[in-house]
Amino acid sequence: MKKKITRRKFVQTTVAATATVALAPAAGCAVSSPYDSKGLPTVKLGKTGATVPVLGFGCGSRWMSVQNTDKALEILESAFDQGLYYWDTAANYGNDQISSEERIGMVLKERREEVFLVSKTGDRDADQAMRSVERSLKRLQTDHIDLLHMHAISSVEDAELLGEKGQVLEVLHKLKSEGVIRHIGFTGHASAEGMQRAVELYDCDVMMMALNHQSTDRTQKFEELPAPLARSKGMGVVAMKVIRPRETVNGLAASDLVRYALSLEDFHLANIGMDSLEVLKSNLEIISNFTPLDNQKMEEVRLALQPFYKGKNLAWMQSGYRDGWDNQIQMA
Repeated sequence: MKKKITRRKFVQTTVAATATVALAPAAGCAVSSPYDSKGLPTVKLGKTGATVPVLGFGCGSRWMSVQNTDKALEILESAFDQGLYYWDTAANYGNDQISSEERIGMVLKERREEVFLVSKTGDRDADQAMRSVERSLKRLQTDHIDLLHMHAISSVEDAELLGEKGQVLEVLHKLKSEGVIRHIGFTGHASAEGMQRAVELYDCDVMMMALNHQSTDRTQKFEELPAPLARSKGMGVVAMKVIRPRETVNGLAASDLVRYALSLEDFHLANIGMDSLEVLKSNLEIISNFTPLDNQKMEEVRLALQPFYKGKNLAWMQSGYRDGWDNQIQMA
């Protein structure tokens, strides 16, 4: 694979363009953690070794629906000030004004070593993935990313493609060896079998998956298939789409859905988008006073979710779904 620019030249160019960016230490977590959860409950994220809050701040579609950037950054900075330092974004998250990564870059440089930064690339070709990561670094105004996901595994065949010669995993391993990324993961919304195959094939550090979202024929059981296997291999396991069922089923309480996710033994944390200070406050209260749901309540939530599982309007279960974007927004 031929790189268009060397790693050294790229970092020098990035730092010159953003003079306030500090160079990162070598790959790997520091002996003394730079993170501060402000007393919020934390968990060790599998074999990353990083201690993170049990709640991640999702910087995708919900946060990007806040059109005013100053307001959006106020929410993000308030979350950080109260202990939420796990920030999750992606190369293709954004709205019609700005990318999610560019927004984050406006404030990240002031607290880079205090944030556990997650981003993603949806590209499979190694050269395209390299360009995606380079663009992410420029937007984020940093020279390293703590966790880089291969985004949106769609099938068993897609999972098997990731590790082939000239494909994305090849370049991610190279970037990890150079300290550009510290940990490698993958995400998925649509295929439990595809996620399970990725767990079987690759020695990744983290898996993020749509929480128990089953296809209409009930064949895609995310909780039951990839999650236990990933946990048994020491991977960090992150839940997403935790509160989305409220969009299609009336009467579901967001607090119950969040507590349900955090009560699942195979998951380390729930990554949730937040679009207001009120939502942030509510979620902080949930985790600050968290106790796992008992078996009866877990079953009640599962039963309440049945209409959701049978629905046919789950956007992320459809081909062509682009996570993190408003349906009306398109960007080249």
